[in-house]
Order: sequence, then C-alpha cells, then structure tokens
Amino acid sequence: MKTKYYFLMVIAIGIFSIAAKTAVTADDLVGTWKYLISDVPPEYESGFFIFEQKENKTVGYVEAAEKQEVKELNVDQGKVTFTTENQNGVFKYSLMQKGDTLTGIISSQYGDFPIKAVKGAKK
Repeated sequence: MKTKYYFLMVIAIGIFSIAAKTAVTADDLVGTWKYLISDVPPEYESGFFIFEQKENKTVGYVEAAEKQEVKELNVDQGKVTFTTENQNGVFKYSLMQKGDTLTGIISSQYGDFPIKAVKGAKK
C-alpha cells in the first residue's frame, strides 16, 4: 500500500512541476519575435513583435512598414492577446506561447489569418 501511495505522490509532484514550468509569464514574452503571416500579400507577411519591460509593465510594438504600439496586452497561462490599430483598421492578435514560439490568428476586417512568430536569440 505504501508503495502505491509513494508512486502516486511522485507522479503528482512531477505533473505539478511540469505545469509550473509551462506557465508563461509576461517576462517570458520580453524580447524580439520575427513573425510570418500566412495567406496575405508579401508586403504584409513578415515583421517583428518587440516586447519590453517599462516601469514594471510589459509593453509591446509591432514593427513592419511602420512601428505600431500594442494595446490591451494580456498574457494569461500561455495565451497572449493584444490589438494594434493603423489607417487600415484594427488588428486583433490571439496567440499561444510554447517556449520560443507564438502561434495563432490575426483578425481584421479583411479576415482571419494564421500567424507564427519565433523569438530571436538572447543577446
């Protein structure tokens, strides 16, 4: 009986430690990410997400043809959401972070498009 109890405890501790390691925080987001958007014209398909800490808060920018400030940034259990706005409208990003990769959808008045970003090497 003690062996079964011990074995279950080891499994439970392992599961909780894995869950703790996979919890993504805003600090994990800080850095430069190169993104690619599928199914859009070439001039819109790539650029960079830049996330940084300012005054104990995570802020971000989308850099392509121009630099746009990220608004409504939310990071919760690996899900990253934010919006940007320019003369072409509002763009809503809904991403999941797994390690150094963000994958998800960018939504706009033009439709929903798959997007993937990879974090650059730390300097």
